[in-house]
Amino acid sequence: MESELFVHKLIAGVDEVGRGPLAGPVVAAAVILDETKPIEGLADSKVLSATRREELAHLIRERALCWALGRAEVEEIDRLNILRASLLAMKRAVETLSLPPELVLVDGNQAPELGYPVQTIVRGDASVPAISAASILAKVTRDAEMCELDRQFPGYGFAQHKGYPTSVHLGALEKQGVSPIHRRSFGPVQRLLGNIAVTHCK
Repeated sequence: MESELFVHKLIAGVDEVGRGPLAGPVVAAAVILDETKPIEGLADSKVLSATRREELAHLIRERALCWALGRAEVEEIDRLNILRASLLAMKRAVETLSLPPELVLVDGNQAPELGYPVQTIVRGDASVPAISAASILAKVTRDAEMCELDRQFPGYGFAQHKGYPTSVHLGALEKQGVSPIHRRSFGPVQRLLGNIAVTHCK
């Protein structure tokens, strides 16, 4: 399969981060690597340490032919659903690239509608360097944003759990209530809002 894929010169790898959290945006990245400037150590962002992700993100921004970010906000996630919002973020990332790709490789088994040839690759973030690079950029970007949101909305622990439904996060939700950056269409948030509504009716 690799020999077929890499006959294309401008290959964009695409991945997103943030489908599972209860809060914050979903962020996608698209990366076209430069074959003359290889980057050692590219891998699925989830298996890398935060320090290593930062190091690699710097190299990707420096050495890639081009890269771009896309996002879908909490309001869009609640209105569209998380899958459609994730595909929208990916589409925005690809369409922001400064070079038009000849092929777009998307992590997973579903891809956005694009004006370019597209191929999905399950676990592509672990096997295709361009997708790994996109995974790293998306995660570093979203993690930094969640740390900033932690300063804006203290007490939830966003800097630690990045919005994922940990016991700390769920406990903070129960104690502090729902913030403006929580996804109201997600079960735990929806249930909490329902309980508040019932309480207010009594």
